[in-house]
Amino acid sequence: MKRQRRSYKPRTLLFLDFLYITVGSLLIALAVTWVFVPNKTVTGGVTGISILLYYMFGWKVSVTSLLINIPLFWAGYRFLGGREFALKTLYGILALTIWLQVLEPLKDHPLTTDTLLASIYGGLLLGAGLGIVFRGRATTGGTDLAARLVQKYTGITAGTLLLVIDGSIVTAAGVIFGIERVLYALISLFITSKTIDLVQQGVAVGKVSYIITDHEEAVRQAILFNLVRGCTKLPSTGGFTGEQRPMLMTVVSRSEVSRLKELVRQIDPRAFVIVSDVQEVLGEGFTYAQDQTAHDERSS
Repeated sequence: MKRQRRSYKPRTLLFLDFLYITVGSLLIALAVTWVFVPNKTVTGGVTGISILLYYMFGWKVSVTSLLINIPLFWAGYRFLGGREFALKTLYGILALTIWLQVLEPLKDHPLTTDTLLASIYGGLLLGAGLGIVFRGRATTGGTDLAARLVQKYTGITAGTLLLVIDGSIVTAAGVIFGIERVLYALISLFITSKTIDLVQQGVAVGKVSYIITDHEEAVRQAILFNLVRGCTKLPSTGGFTGEQRPMLMTVVSRSEVSRLKELVRQIDPRAFVIVSDVQEVLGEGFTYAQDQTAHDERSS
């Protein structure tokens, strides 16, 4: 029986976005209050600046973060536009501020007092939180807004600007806390970056296979009716012979890879097969995407 594609109404999509922002902000606040602050571990962005100012002047991280984000948010809304994005970003800023305030007592009961473990697990929590917020198509403010503003008027890429900003924050942490803290901060930044990618893209959920064979029709039939997977015929030209022949592309789950290779081997032992990971697969038999049409209508 054919599985029906799920659709989401605009209100459901909006609710999910705000849910992502709420949960992501909670994880970010946990990373800051439960791990980074008690271990004097600095990360990038507004959070890193707030931690530095906390140790320099005793200012609350939640208050400092809010005070820095307010002008950044106003400038972003004024010059970058986007009403829905601005609304969700404002919500993200407020949610993070509230969570930081509520969870502030955790700094007296840290998850760990080992600086290396703090860098690792703090980076994981922060990266997971940011990735979830990004999945809600929002941010919690921060230096990414500043980078986008500067990029608009200077042409310098946002990635370069963020690297300069985060590098400056980490360097300042080295001056205040010592060079070892910089090394730990770099570990944390790396783990945060990789975790964001993992949350955004997901783990490898499938395998894509490219098959070049002299028995293309038999292999195609085996994929369609034995594996019950779809496949696509792509034109290809041999680099040595110059001969044109179709190449089959199919995506299967990890558990089906061995069966696919065995089917191809039985039909054509000389077939050329390439198998590689795919991070996310949207479509029948795999992950179903949210109704993008509804989202586009909601964003316009």
